[in-house]
Amino acid sequence: MIAVEINPALVNKISQLGRFIGNTPLFEIRNLIQKPGVQIFAKLEWQQFSGSVKARPAYQIIKDAILSGELTPGKTLLDASSGNTAIAYAAIGASIGISVVICLPENASEERKQILRAYGAEIILTSKFGTTDEAQERARELYTNDPEKYFYADQYNNENNWKAHYNSTALEILKQTNQEITHFVAGLGTTGTFTGTSKRFKKEAPNVQTVALQPDEALHGLEGWKHLETAKVPGIFSADLIDKTIQVNTYEALGLLPEISKKEGLLVSPSSSANLLGALEIARQIDKGVIVTVFPDNAEKYSEVLQSIF
Repeated sequence: MIAVEINPALVNKISQLGRFIGNTPLFEIRNLIQKPGVQIFAKLEWQQFSGSVKARPAYQIIKDAILSGELTPGKTLLDASSGNTAIAYAAIGASIGISVVICLPENASEERKQILRAYGAEIILTSKFGTTDEAQERARELYTNDPEKYFYADQYNNENNWKAHYNSTALEILKQTNQEITHFVAGLGTTGTFTGTSKRFKKEAPNVQTVALQPDEALHGLEGWKHLETAKVPGIFSADLIDKTIQVNTYEALGLLPEISKKEGLLVSPSSSANLLGALEIARQIDKGVIVTVFPDNAEKYSEVLQSIF
């Protein structure tokens, strides 16, 4: 039997960091919807370490790799990302002393690239036309050529991605809504948020309707989202968890951003706006219910988008 190398100092560092992951607040959308009997809440996921929902899976992936001996101080964490998971990896890596290499589509926002460099991550840019599918291929190629150098996190196929939400996001929502949630609405990217949260709801609260959001066309502008009919489907995705699917239009999502800021006091990302657009559609369809969605991040990494809107 091969001895597993577990570094006690690294275990301690990642364990201490866990205090700053998750437990994000639930914010009620009060002014964009005023329909008696229907409420919409959003998890403000940027209010945790590294500033986005991706802190949860990145932390779970890294912690599990450290505890299993796959990730040691001598190895470099490698993965493909559209941006937020990359930033979470880089922030956690900087905090615990692990090097990070990210394969990133070249059309990722400049803010994302600057943040990654600030955390000391190495960026390998791939074609914007290949989306994260091509970035995954590049990361896999690097790992195949030098497996001793890298720990390949492989977020699209790593079960710790969805398990992070199964073990935290879903339970937080159930507690915060006093188990009164009736609908969970989330966009599909790596699909970790939707898959993990929905899996837990199917077990703990099977009456919750799980609503998956997708871009309405292949050439969309929702960074991090996947049009699953034309993109490579993540290995962690479970289609049988979907009770309902809603198609989201990029321009409608972007058009909602000023309304969210002016009526709710939140400056959010396009993905957050797209999630709210889906939640509002569900609100129009029902007479009574508690709808919960996720705001993956705020607007700080999207200045180019915001400048074109406001």
